[in-house]
Amino acid sequence: MPLISTNENGIYCAQGDFYIDPWRPVNKALITHAHADHARWGNKKYLCHRYTEPVMRHRLGADIVVETVDYNQEIIINGVKISFHPAGHVIGSSQIRLEYKGEIWVITGDYKLYDDGMSTPYEPVKCHHFITESTFGLPIYQFESPLKVFKEIEEWWKENQAKDLNTIVMCYSLGKAQSILNSIDKEIGPIYVHPAVYNINQAFEKVGFHFEALPIFQETDKNQIKNSLIICPPATDGSAWQKKLGPARKSFCSGWMQVRGARRRRGVDKGFVFSDHCDFKSLNEAIKNCEAENIYVTHGYELQFTKWVNEELGLYGQVLHTLFNENEEE
Repeated sequence: MPLISTNENGIYCAQGDFYIDPWRPVNKALITHAHADHARWGNKKYLCHRYTEPVMRHRLGADIVVETVDYNQEIIINGVKISFHPAGHVIGSSQIRLEYKGEIWVITGDYKLYDDGMSTPYEPVKCHHFITESTFGLPIYQFESPLKVFKEIEEWWKENQAKDLNTIVMCYSLGKAQSILNSIDKEIGPIYVHPAVYNINQAFEKVGFHFEALPIFQETDKNQIKNSLIICPPATDGSAWQKKLGPARKSFCSGWMQVRGARRRRGVDKGFVFSDHCDFKSLNEAIKNCEAENIYVTHGYELQFTKWVNEELGLYGQVLHTLFNENEEE
């Protein structure tokens, strides 16, 4: 019997009797990171990296039962040796390594290889079985350096300021919002965020991270936020909250913006190609570095990337169906 299998509750380790990022409530859940499709409500006990805990409590409830670990700290559950390793996706995100009787599995969750200067950088982990996402598992997805993207955002912000306009950047509240706040030049002008982003920032304050940005509430005077950069979730597009921001140009920040059709469907003034997932080249690099013989491909371009693994990389690849998902927010 393999160490890892799937059932109606999620990715399961029978020997250890625990799940990784389960999609239905279970007794013991090991969590790779705090995005909603990986960290769900209702589990009796959670195990995650210590940076992930405050965001999980913010999103799932202050009273959840959580045990935390540091990166590379080994624990044993029913004879299975477990350790968490940096995934570089968002702050606290982890690959989970399982070892039992010499058989080693790595479950990546979501990950990226470049160092964003904020999340602990991705660390290759050698294994026999590697479970990888494939959100951008097509050759068309080749991303520019994030530093170049941040410069593009800064230049666009200055351009909008010259026209007396606010600059709206829509992106994930957890991950990309903090990456932008961490990297953008704060000398250009004031930076504000939606309360959803502000609450995530406040959660990260508890484990030592600080992001300079004030929240915009309904009662905030819009004269106060003139010519500012405003970071908010995509769900605010067209909302009453966004309409009260005053004259503005709006943008969307996502890996999907690489495709012209996706930019057109979003109907924004600007699309920035920026992701906290691997692009196609990085997926290949990660597979090479882990040295696994067996590659399991999940959410994203599962069929296409599995075919690539088999035919071009010469490894044994197969699709692993999960309920993780990546929508256009990515």
